[in-house]
Formats: sequence, C-alpha cells, structure tokens
Amino acid sequence: MVKICCIGAGYVGGPTMAVIALKCPNIQVAVVDISVARINAWNSDTLPIYEPGLDDVVKQCRGKNLSFSTDVEKHVSEADIVFVSVNTPTKTQGLGAGKAADLTYWESAARMIADVAKSKKIVVEKSTVPVKTAEAIEKILTHNSKGVEFQILSNPEFLAEGTAISDLFNPDRVLIGGRETPGGQKAIETLRDVYAQWVPMDRIICTNLWSAELSKLAANAFLAQRISSVNSMSALCEATGADVSQVSHAVGKDTRIGPKFLNASVGFGGSCFQKDILNLVYICECNGLPEVANYWKQVIKVNDYQKTRFVNRIVSSMFNTVSGKKIAVLGFAFKKDTGDTRETPAIDVCKGLIGDKAKLSIYDPQVHQDQIQRDLSMKKFDWDHPVHLQPMSPTSVTDVTVVWDAYTATKDAHGLCILTEWDEFKKLDYQKIFDNMQKPAFVFDGRNVVDVEKLRKIGFIVYSIGKPLDEWLKDMPAVA
Repeated sequence: MVKICCIGAGYVGGPTMAVIALKCPNIQVAVVDISVARINAWNSDTLPIYEPGLDDVVKQCRGKNLSFSTDVEKHVSEADIVFVSVNTPTKTQGLGAGKAADLTYWESAARMIADVAKSKKIVVEKSTVPVKTAEAIEKILTHNSKGVEFQILSNPEFLAEGTAISDLFNPDRVLIGGRETPGGQKAIETLRDVYAQWVPMDRIICTNLWSAELSKLAANAFLAQRISSVNSMSALCEATGADVSQVSHAVGKDTRIGPKFLNASVGFGGSCFQKDILNLVYICECNGLPEVANYWKQVIKVNDYQKTRFVNRIVSSMFNTVSGKKIAVLGFAFKKDTGDTRETPAIDVCKGLIGDKAKLSIYDPQVHQDQIQRDLSMKKFDWDHPVHLQPMSPTSVTDVTVVWDAYTATKDAHGLCILTEWDEFKKLDYQKIFDNMQKPAFVFDGRNVVDVEKLRKIGFIVYSIGKPLDEWLKDMPAVA
C-alpha cells in the first residue's frame, strides 16, 4: 500500500489529504504537525478550520486510511510520498524584508526529511513558494541524503476557501512540476496516478519545476489584479455617478473577460494574494526587472487605497469624527463561508477606526473573540507563523467588543459597516436595526450586499462601494 505523509495540518494540508484519503482508499494518508492542539482538534468533533463539506470527508476516512499525528518523524520515515505544506510567511527583517518569503520552516522540514529517511522518497512542495525553492530544497536533501534517493515535485494548490472541498473534488486543473530526468518523470507519473483516481487525465498538467512554481504565483497575481481593477473603477463610479455593479456586469459579458472576480469590495484578503504578489515583486527585482515589479506593486497599492478610502468615507460622513461613537462591524473573515481572517480587509478598516477612537462592536458567525483580538493586536506579518510562535497573549484591544449576533452589535450604534458578504447579512431585519440605532443611522456596505434603495426608504444614510452616492455624501471628500 502506498503511504503518503503531509507535514502541516493547516488550511491546505488537512483538506487536501482528507480528499486524497476519501478518493484513494488504497492509499494510507497521515497528516502530521508539531502543534499538539491542532492535531487534537483534527482528531475531535470540532475541526480546527471551518470549510463546508470538510467534516463529512474527515469523518468518513479518519480511523480507516486517514490519520492525524504529532509523531512527525515516524510517518515521514515510513512514507513513499511526503507533501510539505508548512507556513511560508513574508520576511519581516533582513534581506528582502517585507517582500521575500521566509523559508525557515520549509528548510527545517527538508532537513528533518533527509535526517529520518531510510528509503527513497518523492518530496512534494504544496506550500506556495518562490520560484527556484525546489532547487534549494533539492540541494539540502541531496547533501544530507546518506545515499537515499529523493525526487522533488511542485504541486501547488489552487483552492478557494469556502469551496475548497468542491475544488478538490472537481479541480479546474492539477499541476505537477518535476525534473526533466528519467527519475523526475517517474516521480511525476507516480503523483499523477494518485490524482488520476478521480481527476480526468486531461486536467492533470505536467510541467518543469519552475513553471509549476511560477504558475501558482501568477494565478494569484492575476486574480488579485482583477479585484484591484474593478476596485479602481469603483472609485471612478462614485465620482461620476456610475454604478460599478452595472459596469462590471457589462464588462463581464465579454467572453474574453468573463464575470468572475469582478465584484467591487472593500479590498481583497486571504493568506495568498498579497503574500504571493510581494513574492513576485521580489523575484522580479532580484532578476533585474524593476518595471515588471512596479506593475505588480500597483495591485497592492490599489488594494490598500481601497481600504483607506473606505475608512475615510466613514469618518467624513459622520461629521468628520467617530471618536467615542459605537460602530457595528458585521463580518471579520476575509470572505464568506470561511473562518479565515488572514489579511482580511477588516483588520485594516478596524484599525483605522480604532485609530480615530471609535468603539467597535464586531460580529462574525465563524470568527471567535480571541482570534479577532489577536488579529487587531498583531504586527503585520506575524499571522503567518505557526500559532505556537505567535505572541502568546496579545494585548487586548479595549475599544473592541465581540458579540454573537448582528442585532446586539448594531444596538445604539451610530454606524454599521459590512465587511464580509455572509448571506445572513442580506436577510437581516434592517427596520429593527434602524429603530435601535442612533440617528442619523449610517450603513457602510463594503461588499455591496444590501438593497440600497430599500435601506434609504427605512431612513438610513447608505454608502455602498462604487454606487451612486447618497445626497448626504456628495459634498464630502472620498479621501481625507
């Protein structure tokens, strides 16, 4: 029986291995991590991550051909294929600080694999890594191999949180990159045969190592670029009286462009987009391509501009001060159907409002109080380190309360911000909310989920990104 081990029981490793175990009952799959708390959660009824459909998959396989363990070395030693899905945070100091990926965890994983391996292994990059990482890992493995043969493959993930299980069941493509040597090609075939048990062969793309690594960064950069493109249009729509939803619908009808990723919002978030673009920028700079680097930097600049613009719109609308005012924040996750808060625009929006002395009352159906407090008190790139290496007890942000329903959050509030597009926010009783808010009552819709005209009829002053401005807002500056 083929044995697979995955180092890293996070958002990528856990769901990916669970689906492999479900679709390949003839393969023994072990997910390992040094975090005891995380492995305990994977072995419990309350999984450490929220993802629709994940519970069912794990319950079907756990105890059969899927296991979760902290005995990293044992399972790595026994495995034929080792997936590495560890954190690759952005460096905060030293060479490439603020842009380059920190490969500390990757390197220590590679050294451990070399140390415990007694039989030949295929080592698969699953984390998003810079181009040429495989070459560095290959050197570490071969220089420490003690005669054991290793083959390195790049198999980047293309999962979207909230739809990760359906993405794994029915992927657009599976990308496998390897060396163009007989050993490298044989390794590609071995991994291809795993996926081919449920993925049509024409969706399994085999390339060289560097193409696979760069394809992942390029895909995320292209998606983020689309979001920044429509967000830049949203600012122009507000200035001219156009409606960004109508513009993006018209643009998306062009089959060359298509409708996806054209929803204007307060900005993109998630663990990959910003990190991967910064990585791309750094690689371009290192390869003497400053014009290319500057082009991709602009995608992040527009994203930051959109968040700043949103905060400034809130403050200027509310008589140029939010000091001491209660503002309800509905949604903290970076998008609906996930509890993930990594790089969520809500962090920067909340910090901007707290900086202006607002009192925040936050509600998100999937994000707990300790996570929100941690996110609001952490430094910029700290989130991407393993939990046990993050600050142990982040200082509590005193101007923030976290509540468990939208009506509590909005009671006696001066303003209401929608920062995640949870479906339940479309169905709230806004008349009830209006009756219990301070007047004038403001709604700042960062996800374009509310019926603007309906809310205006109730009595709200509404700001919706990229939509024609409320009379109240027309004479106020978009950016202070």
